[in-house]
Order: sequence, then structure tokens, then C-alpha cells
Amino acid sequence: MQEEASKLMKTILSRFMAAFIVVALCLFVPAGSLKFWQAWVYMGVVFLPLVAVVRYFLKRDPGLLERRMRVREKEDPQKRIVVAAGILFFLGFLIPGLDYRYGWSPVPVPLVLAADAVVFLGYLFIFLVFRENSYASRIVEVEAGQRVITTGPYALVRHPMYLGFTLMFLATPLALGSWWALLLFLPIPAFLVFRIKNEEELLARELPGYIEYSRKTRYRLIPLVW
Repeated sequence: MQEEASKLMKTILSRFMAAFIVVALCLFVPAGSLKFWQAWVYMGVVFLPLVAVVRYFLKRDPGLLERRMRVREKEDPQKRIVVAAGILFFLGFLIPGLDYRYGWSPVPVPLVLAADAVVFLGYLFIFLVFRENSYASRIVEVEAGQRVITTGPYALVRHPMYLGFTLMFLATPLALGSWWALLLFLPIPAFLVFRIKNEEELLARELPGYIEYSRKTRYRLIPLVW
């Protein structure tokens, strides 16, 4: 048990450091300067709460963290979606630094800070999802003993984690001070729609009670919209 916990902690730390370094390189190298203050604020908003969230679940639900460490999708459509979205994310995180360097589309400071607040609120919403559903894996799968969650954020929409991600990533370009980067982040909801449609086929087929839940909770991603 202790060996498994130690292995999980090492995996989390290595992933955290890798993510921090990659995001920092994507933002500061194109900017050509460490004075890109919007990037520092954004990274603080994203990574500092992440430390608190990991500490919380290490004590209360390490199983969730183990599931969040899985990255190999089992469904072929999901693999294609992840690859395409990953390329878009990578390009999207390069644009703000270039925008900062060349001053293509400066965003007013109040709007930058408001966008950071939306990013944080999206992250907080995802935390509530994780606390409600221990089976919120990073990949699309159904485990033995898994049950349908209908409470908390799941009473609002069927895929609240994706709603949180939508808030975070649509606010990210403005938080980083770039209108141009928004063009690359706008397609994210479309990727999530494709992911959700494929995921729901699996859930309806393999998760007992999901069909009944989907009839009761009508909206998949955005309340009153879809």
C-alpha cells in the first residue's frame, strides 16, 4: 500500500513538473522575455490551486488521482480527438507569447484579471466534480463497480467536468493577453462535443442506470443549450 502511494506521488510530481516546464516554455520563449506578467499570473492561477487539490485528494481519495494519471485512451475515436486537441492546445499556447512580443492585440488589464478569475472559477468547478465523482478518469472508460453520479454538478449537466474545462480554456487567451489566441481556443467546445457523443455511447452501453439518468438530466454540457 505504501509502495503504491509512493509510486503515485512520484508520478504526480513528474507530471506536475513536466506540465509546468512545457507551459512555461510555450509562453516565455515566444515572448522572448520573463516580463510577460500575464503568463506569470496565469500560471499562478493554474498551478497553485493544483497543489492544494492534489494534497486534498492524496488524503481523501487517492483512487481519483490514480485515475487522473491514466492517459492512454482505449477508444479509437477518443485517441484521434485527443491528438487533434493536443495540437490545437500547443499552438494556442504559443500565440500569446508572440502577441506579447509584437503587440498584436493588447488586452486591457481589467479584462485580463477578469479572465483569470474565470479560469479559477472553472478550476473550482472541476474540483467540485472530482469531489463528487471518484471515477472521473482522464480517459473514457467504465470500471467495475462504477455507479452513475446524479448529485452536485451532475444534477446540472451530464458532463460537468467538460463544462469546467470549457470555462477555463475559453478564458485562457484573454488571461494571457491575446485576442488572436482566442481563434485557436474557440474550437475546443466542438472537440468536447465529439468526445461527449462517443463517451455517451460507451456509458449507455456499459454503465447501468446511465440511460435513465440521461433522461432525467437533459443537458450534456451547457445548461439550457445542449
